[in-house]
Amino acid sequence: MSHSAEHGRVRAGYNAVAEDYQKQIGGELAHKAVDRALLGVVVEAARGGLVADLGCGPGHVAGWLAKQGASVVGIDLSPGMVEIARREHPAAEFREGDLLRLPAADGEFAAAVALYSVIHLEPGELRPAFAEMRRVLRPSGTLLVSFHLGTEVRRLDEWWGHPVAIDFHFLESERVAALLAEAGFTVEARLEREGLPEEAATRRGYLLARRDAG
Repeated sequence: MSHSAEHGRVRAGYNAVAEDYQKQIGGELAHKAVDRALLGVVVEAARGGLVADLGCGPGHVAGWLAKQGASVVGIDLSPGMVEIARREHPAAEFREGDLLRLPAADGEFAAAVALYSVIHLEPGELRPAFAEMRRVLRPSGTLLVSFHLGTEVRRLDEWWGHPVAIDFHFLESERVAALLAEAGFTVEARLEREGLPEEAATRRGYLLARRDAG
């Protein structure tokens, strides 16, 4: 299957579940202390510059960042998600776009987060996506990436009663760190944790990286 067809399946799936996703996941940061702490690091690193939420879904992370005083742009593949994000979080800006072709200017962002969005990319798309993230970050800009830990690929055919066809690629921290390095980032911090009772039962990985100045 072509990359465009694969992304089309992801877009269609998230469009189908957008309202349910907002109801089920939209308040998740309330019980994610580690995520809030790492997002706080991103806000501080941005130093008042623009922050991108890449794969923003219904905009709850972007909304939280905005409440911390950050200027935020959320970007998502799903127009249904973008519509909800604009409705629920008017303090942030939202754009429709693909991780491989971000609708942003070179160096537009001081920092960016990609929380569980790269898990929908095919293995060969990860490095190009990270290179695109580097493009839209200013020199020495901060990037926070999170993902499910492992090597499996899980296919979801039904989600909250909606038929979908979405693959979730679990990733290994060392491999993601290596790909970030190839794309022009230096990984500065790594964290792994177990899933919370409120989450799917998977282990989670986080990498905090800085765009190389060159």
